[in-house]
Amino acid sequence: MKNSHRRRTNDAKNGCNAKRRDILRRIMQVPFGSTALTIPSNHPERSRGIKKGVPRPGRLFIISAPSGSGKTTLCELLQKRVPRLARSVSLTTRPPRRGERDGKDYTFVTEKEFKKKIRSGALLEWAKNFGYYYGTLKDRVRKLLAGGKDVILAIDVKGAMKVKKLSPNGVFIFILPPSLDELKKRLKRRGADSGKEIRKRIQMAQKEIIYLPMYNYTVVNDSIKNAIEQLEAVVKAERRKIAD
Repeated sequence: MKNSHRRRTNDAKNGCNAKRRDILRRIMQVPFGSTALTIPSNHPERSRGIKKGVPRPGRLFIISAPSGSGKTTLCELLQKRVPRLARSVSLTTRPPRRGERDGKDYTFVTEKEFKKKIRSGALLEWAKNFGYYYGTLKDRVRKLLAGGKDVILAIDVKGAMKVKKLSPNGVFIFILPPSLDELKKRLKRRGADSGKEIRKRIQMAQKEIIYLPMYNYTVVNDSIKNAIEQLEAVVKAERRKIAD
């Protein structure tokens, strides 16, 4: 009697293990993060509007940093290193800096054009910093997300807080300089600002750092190599999450 019970128990365990192995085998046939992943027709996810062959909507990665912390450089490198990652190019009314390209680094517009977009509701977020307007176009972000791409928004703290209200499930990353002294040195090396402007930017950095608790991750840009590796690790970890 005991042997019969033991055999039934072992058979049940073996059957359970076989099912687990089969599930694991099927999962491993699909690349992690693949937009080609499809859901069986009888799976409950079907009722949530996920259809066969349709890419899953992308995720927002909001990256903020004090001026001069290397945010633009890091975002460009991150986009090159990680597939299916796009950067939404921001609008700005400030003049281009040396080497900046229209439509690549920023979309440069007049103040009149920018204010027209504010009135029409075309902007996901916008802010005014150091006398110039910066903003993100809603349609540009929507199209990228709908196409299954994850999207980087490289925006300031004020803009990030506006996005957080609209998209609390976004991934918020704050890039820090090693110190304020180092930040001051980087701003001087950039050669784009006067001494007075640099002091303003340092004061702004001190105010922005207060918002750190509102972000999910911090990355210290002590070197481009270390910082980009940390950013890449964050994106890959978020993509592997099963659920929030």
